[in-house]
Amino acid sequence: MQGHNGAPSLNGNRAAQAPGTTLSASKSSLSALTLGAIGVVYGDIGTSVLYALKEVFGSGHVPFTPDNVYGILSMIFWTLTVIVSLKYVILVLRADNEGEGGLVAMLALASQAVKDRPALRHVLLNVGIFGTCLFYGDGVITPAISVLGAVEGLEIISPKFVKYVVPITLVILFCLFWVQKRGTGGIGKFFGPITVLWFAVLAALGVAHIAANPHILVALNPYYALTFVWENPGVTFILLGAVVLCVTGAEALYADLGHFGKKPIRVAWFFVVMPSLTLNYFGQGALLLSNPAAVKNPFYMMAPDWMLLPLVVLATMAAVIASQALITGAFSVTKQVIQLGYLPRLNLVHTSAREAGQIYIPFVNWGLFAAIVLAVVMFKSSSNLAAAYGIAVCTDMLITTILTFYVIRYGWKYPLGLCLAATGFFFTVDLLFWGSNLLKLFDGGWFPLLIGAVVFLFMGTWKDGRALLSSKIQADSMDLPSFLEAVFVSPPTRVEGTAVFLTAAVGNVPNALLHNLKHNKVLHDTNLFVTVRNHEVPWIGLDKRIEIERLGHDCWQVLINYGFKNDPDVPKALQQLKGRGVALDPMLTSYFLSRDTVVPTLGKGMAPWREKLFAQMHHNASSAADFLNLPNNSVVELGSKIEI
Repeated sequence: MQGHNGAPSLNGNRAAQAPGTTLSASKSSLSALTLGAIGVVYGDIGTSVLYALKEVFGSGHVPFTPDNVYGILSMIFWTLTVIVSLKYVILVLRADNEGEGGLVAMLALASQAVKDRPALRHVLLNVGIFGTCLFYGDGVITPAISVLGAVEGLEIISPKFVKYVVPITLVILFCLFWVQKRGTGGIGKFFGPITVLWFAVLAALGVAHIAANPHILVALNPYYALTFVWENPGVTFILLGAVVLCVTGAEALYADLGHFGKKPIRVAWFFVVMPSLTLNYFGQGALLLSNPAAVKNPFYMMAPDWMLLPLVVLATMAAVIASQALITGAFSVTKQVIQLGYLPRLNLVHTSAREAGQIYIPFVNWGLFAAIVLAVVMFKSSSNLAAAYGIAVCTDMLITTILTFYVIRYGWKYPLGLCLAATGFFFTVDLLFWGSNLLKLFDGGWFPLLIGAVVFLFMGTWKDGRALLSSKIQADSMDLPSFLEAVFVSPPTRVEGTAVFLTAAVGNVPNALLHNLKHNKVLHDTNLFVTVRNHEVPWIGLDKRIEIERLGHDCWQVLINYGFKNDPDVPKALQQLKGRGVALDPMLTSYFLSRDTVVPTLGKGMAPWREKLFAQMHHNASSAADFLNLPNNSVVELGSKIEI
């Protein structure tokens, strides 16, 4: 019941496509959207001040001298400028897919741009899906390192708290994941104000120390970064793996494009987030010049003693908000890849009657929590986790740059030279950061890569298994018009009501129809053969939702189109048939589904272990009736076995 061969012509009006989306520029003020963007988009990058500078000087690779402090601060400032300001805020935000952003939306754009090059499209799909898989690795590391980094402030208050850091972190994370089933609507409205307060505190702490040593601001000059690189090329390459921690979370501003729009995200970055981060990093640098011993934890040692405990509490709240954005992002991405056909149906709970985008997926929620607990227990500190953090982030940044090239070259038809110039510089920068993080592969970088590889294995197995299953069904199926013509030579008894037969492919006879005729020997007065097709566009409007073809004898072939961000609702979609000659009475409508049992067999296809894995995934997939929002009291499931 799922496909993904979309077409741009199916794109409808966004307002009609996403009725649940309330964060729309046409309905909300710029200030409200900017406040929301600060709370949701920038929570992750906002907590990087907890550990980024500490890891650079704590690595032991760079001697602690005033010149090196200036050089490192200059590198951090220009990393923020090049990667976040220039690459993401100015360039990548332009690559929206019907107003949506994120790696899945970018992948859909790129695959559409090269759809006339099948081999290239296949490669880009695999690359993009692997990048999406790494998002789950990021979703594990971000909550772990953010909350750990915040709670570690207790160590500054008293060394006695050291042994409590990990237990307190686990308790906070458990509470965070426990409340997910209640939805984020209630607490989401507090995200913006709390994060604004967080950035205000970051700026105030920075200003206080900069005022004591204003000369630190000369590090804004790129001369200091270039001089450091020139004099320490080898050390610089190693340090890039720690410097990149200052831009973790940059992907989020693109992923949340559809919620807030470009202008609020850009305003929030240039007027609030970047100034606050810059002031705080430079304040930490000024502190280190006056007190080199503060390198143990420069962020918390910026604060006076009376402020330490409130700052730990505020940092923990900021870390929870940053984690929340990753968790809800994982739910959204999972829903999208399910509809693109890369994962089986999972139990999906809508947590808001008004907001269609607020969802909860129990399997993803507790799977993430289990992996996060493993990460916290294994690595035990934010410093150890920092080694695991950068590689997933840098790989996703590299993939985003690659996909951006194909979008602007083949989708927007820009000249090759301009495309190479626009993305080549960022590709080189991303590659340097990525290469530096590879040095940390055996120090923890393997962890998010392992998570991504496992998810990629599951996605690839499901995708290939679905293709095998579809081929088998196609080979064994009969042509629907020919079958109906034969049936009505000697028509069976007709009974009152409408039968809706869900079928994976247009024009094929569904197994449920065969079983119904064989066992019940009746046919309903009205018969709809419905195929649900998901496309590589975020939204498909109501005007493009339904396609219908008359087959005769009160039988119709119906195609229902959805984008990967639409919420499938077959009964609601079928109500559009009322003006096309088909009147549906919900009380007299039955939905017939084929519940196939996959049986792995030796021979062509996938490796035996992958076929067994696919069969298990297929068996454990949630009900199609629930996924398609079918009324439970009107569903009839008829089973069959299919060998692959």
